[in-house]
Amino acid sequence: MAAAAAEPASSYSFILSISEEEARVKALNEYLSTRSYIQGFTFSHADVEVFRKFSGPPVDQYFHVVRWYRHIEAIYDGSSEKNDPCKLQTSKGKRMQPPWTPPEGTKHSRLCLYNSLTRNKEIFQPQNGKKVTWYCCGPTVYDASHMGHARSYISFDILRRILRDYFKFDVFYCMNITDIDDKIIKRARQNYLFEKYRENKITPAQLLEDVKTASELFSVKLNETTDPDKKQMLEKIQNAVKSAFDPLQAAVQAKLPAEEINRCHEIMLEEAKDLLSDWLDSKFGSQVTDNSIFSKLPKFWEGEFHKDMEALNVLPPDVLTRVSEYVPEIVAFVKKIVDNGYGYVSNGSVYFDTMKFDSSEKHSYAKLVPEAVGDQKALQEGEGDLSISADRLSEKHSPNDFALWKSSKPGEPSWDSPWGKGRPGWHIECSAMAGSILGESMDIHGGGFDLRFPHHDNELAQSEAYFENDHWVRYFLHTGHLTIAGCKMSKSLKNFITIKDALKKHTARQLRLAFLMHSWKDTLDYSNNTMESAIQYEKFMNEFFLNVKDILRAPTDVTGQFQKWENQEAELNKNFYDKKAAIHEALCDNIDTRSVLEEMRSLVSQSNSYIAAKKSSRQMPNRLLLENISSYLTQMLKIFGAIESDDVIGFPVGGNSQNINIESTVMPYLQVLSEFREGVRQIAREKKVTEVLQLSDALRDDILPELGVRFEDHEGLPTVVKLVDKDTLLKEREEKKKIEEEKKRKKEEAARKKQEQEAAKLAKMKIPPHEMFKLERDKYSMFDENGFPTHDAEGKELSKGQIKKLKKVYETQEKLHKEYLQMVQNGSAN
Repeated sequence: MAAAAAEPASSYSFILSISEEEARVKALNEYLSTRSYIQGFTFSHADVEVFRKFSGPPVDQYFHVVRWYRHIEAIYDGSSEKNDPCKLQTSKGKRMQPPWTPPEGTKHSRLCLYNSLTRNKEIFQPQNGKKVTWYCCGPTVYDASHMGHARSYISFDILRRILRDYFKFDVFYCMNITDIDDKIIKRARQNYLFEKYRENKITPAQLLEDVKTASELFSVKLNETTDPDKKQMLEKIQNAVKSAFDPLQAAVQAKLPAEEINRCHEIMLEEAKDLLSDWLDSKFGSQVTDNSIFSKLPKFWEGEFHKDMEALNVLPPDVLTRVSEYVPEIVAFVKKIVDNGYGYVSNGSVYFDTMKFDSSEKHSYAKLVPEAVGDQKALQEGEGDLSISADRLSEKHSPNDFALWKSSKPGEPSWDSPWGKGRPGWHIECSAMAGSILGESMDIHGGGFDLRFPHHDNELAQSEAYFENDHWVRYFLHTGHLTIAGCKMSKSLKNFITIKDALKKHTARQLRLAFLMHSWKDTLDYSNNTMESAIQYEKFMNEFFLNVKDILRAPTDVTGQFQKWENQEAELNKNFYDKKAAIHEALCDNIDTRSVLEEMRSLVSQSNSYIAAKKSSRQMPNRLLLENISSYLTQMLKIFGAIESDDVIGFPVGGNSQNINIESTVMPYLQVLSEFREGVRQIAREKKVTEVLQLSDALRDDILPELGVRFEDHEGLPTVVKLVDKDTLLKEREEKKKIEEEKKRKKEEAARKKQEQEAAKLAKMKIPPHEMFKLERDKYSMFDENGFPTHDAEGKELSKGQIKKLKKVYETQEKLHKEYLQMVQNGSAN
């Protein structure tokens, strides 16, 4: 129809010559089948002439005419008069697309984080596009890493992964290692001196004398301690020393065999280690001058810390800074603070002038915890045990001032500086290192809740004094405390669980799930209940993944994977998208992983209900829908760091160190074994060969669990094959065995009770009614000729009411005894 008007005119003249309408329509349909009359169509006068011949719309059987007619009708000017001159829309006036209205859409949630600088949730807005600069306070490495460390570093690892992998920020993460500190210096000295003491082979008598002397010093320390938790810890040490002291003293006095004395000697050394170390340090600490002694200890414990973090699946930082490697930068940092007028030199040390800083219009001291200013206990803890002597404290202009640089005393490591030999203060370390890497302002600074004051407040003050700004940190994130079964956890109080010990009881994934089930900023109680909840959550998710994998393994052709959706699928899919939206909202709300895990649990419950409903009606669940749901859940767990493998669905099988996918390798063989076993069971049931059925059950219950394989038999359905952690299966088997043994015990107990009741009933039946009451001499004293009681134990005649009741008992016994005699006669009395 896009051809010149002359061609259709000549063609139409033939069509117009046909007088009978049906024949004309048929001819027109045949003609139009060879023409395009939709795209770019401009009709002619001939088109209009034919159109006007129609008395009404054509019938549907003439497909091309129907389309042509509707098209003409739509673009024709609509004149109803057949004799009017035709009014055509030319090509310049062809139909236009109608206006388009964009959807209103929904409001997008933005990520909000709880900012300790405001104590409110604030919209997270990095300073430079999607790039996020983040500094995290690392550990002071003088002892084993404990669950308090895990609380911070797992929590920050979760936040970091979510910002990077879910919200797609480009996170640059820097962390420090504090390897110069009062605690490290003191512990290194004490360890060195104690080992020297042991090497000297002190006699038992001399050890007893030294412990007595050290105990006097220790008692003074105990009496001066006011903190109840610390006092309790010191008393515990004192009691342990006493319990070891007395046996050694008794062994020496009794001149017991050398072997027994040596045993008591070793116990004494072990129990009195802290007490003796303190005493030795007070006597000889100032004589320790070898700087390598102070570097060996932190180097060892830093290595252990990194191993622990790797075991917990905590990502390494992009940059790691050590204080010992940044001493020149720290000296330069301190010097500039002094030059800016916020620091002063006193007796070889340099202190930060908090009053001078706070009085400046552009600065404010203690932004995080302003109410803690003046808390001398917290301030002195921040200065360190070796820096709170009377002479040290007297060097300050104000008790609130803190050390930027400490002049070194004998027995302490030292570095050159413009103010003499010394070492960095604790707070300055982070400022100098973070400033060196991240510059004058960072997006996020993270640390434990207990670091807010004085450490982080002092960091902020000295950094803003150095950079002369008021925004060194934009968002301050603090992880919550960790308690152990409700009690405060503290390394200094010797109340802690090491990460290595925790990993002996639970997997890294279980620990991470426990943390995910709590808010990162609130107190987390590490207890059996907490861990049991995490274990059950892991098991719940794992069973779902295994069930979906089993469904996806069911054989189907290419087209069979696309199944028709009914109401059940539509409803589950709607729930799926609702849950994804709820999870997004929860992550935007201060990364609320607790709510996220609950939403994920709910989605799995809905999916499980869907699977169960399908299976009960002998229908195959929708593969693609379940695959999408399980893939999404797996991806979320990967983002959280709870899954390390590349598996599309579920937790890895056979450990994360495997170079091959065990599941894809062994599952075809297990599927063949399962089908063969099912065939054998079918024949055994038909032929009633119980031995074969027992062997089949033994394969399922005893042999395969040892290999990490679970067969689940379901009546009328194929056996479900699952690869599960071997230890989990063995634990399940033990629990099942205990349940079965308990059932057996209860059954045997019930049978025994029934037997006893029957024996007691039989014994009662044997008693003739005239002898029954005579056995109760404590109740009755006189009887009639039938053995029926007439008087009670005190000789008082029984009342009519009592006699009436006893007659009923007598009659009942008569019936029982007759039954017994009948049983004897029948030979069934035994």
